[in-house]
Amino acid sequence: MKGGKIMNIIAMTCMCVDVFDVSGEIRPGGEALNFAAIASEYDNVSINILGAIGDDDYGAAVLKSIDGKRINKNYIRIISGATASHRIYLTEKGDRYFKEDSWNDGVYGIYRLTDADKEKIMNSNVVFTTYNCPNFDEVLKLRKNGNFQLAVDFNVIRDFDTLEDIVQYIDFFFISGEESILSQFHKWSKHYDNIFNITLAENGSVTYFKGKEYRVDAVPVREVVDTTGCGDSYHAAFLCSYLNDANIINAMNEGSRIASKTLSHIGAF
Repeated sequence: MKGGKIMNIIAMTCMCVDVFDVSGEIRPGGEALNFAAIASEYDNVSINILGAIGDDDYGAAVLKSIDGKRINKNYIRIISGATASHRIYLTEKGDRYFKEDSWNDGVYGIYRLTDADKEKIMNSNVVFTTYNCPNFDEVLKLRKNGNFQLAVDFNVIRDFDTLEDIVQYIDFFFISGEESILSQFHKWSKHYDNIFNITLAENGSVTYFKGKEYRVDAVPVREVVDTTGCGDSYHAAFLCSYLNDANIINAMNEGSRIASKTLSHIGAF
């Protein structure tokens, strides 16, 4: 995709290794890594990863997985310890699920922003992160005093009373949901000039902007192999497309297209 100005995007902070329970297959993942890998395919963005991995084999696998991709890895910090890992279970239909002991925080849980990290964030055009990121509150403070745009994946968070306190600072509000939550975002879109995007799995996606609703169908997939990273792929493609031409429908279609490709293979990228 060709564009005009190159947009500087930071993806932070989760980098981990997904371990598939049945096959034992290992695939690097995590929201930041998945997002950056997809975003790196777009010519109109310069993508950076900010976060931490351990000095173990999993950390080496993370770095190897993006070797050769157009990703700035200078802000990936290597900390003595274990790289975060996620044991993933798949249903017969390819839907992923987790168990209580699936997640191992590793060094991801202790990573904190340095002054250099904060300066990098303040000088960026867009920062993509997750609401459950250990550094989310710090990034939110920077957003209140900075000129960058903030894109956040809220996953399946439903505490809308709490979220309303911060929604004005979230330029791109991504959430996974169902029809029953759409009215909340329709209402918010009438009061805030933010983009609210809700993915509805096989039912496509909905976006609200300035009170207007946009709908796009999901791209049919012959066989769903693995849903891991599907949302991250959609978000990266949506954001890169929107930054290129500011067209919401184009962005939704691009998100659906890339998400359908992710559904067709094991791992997020």
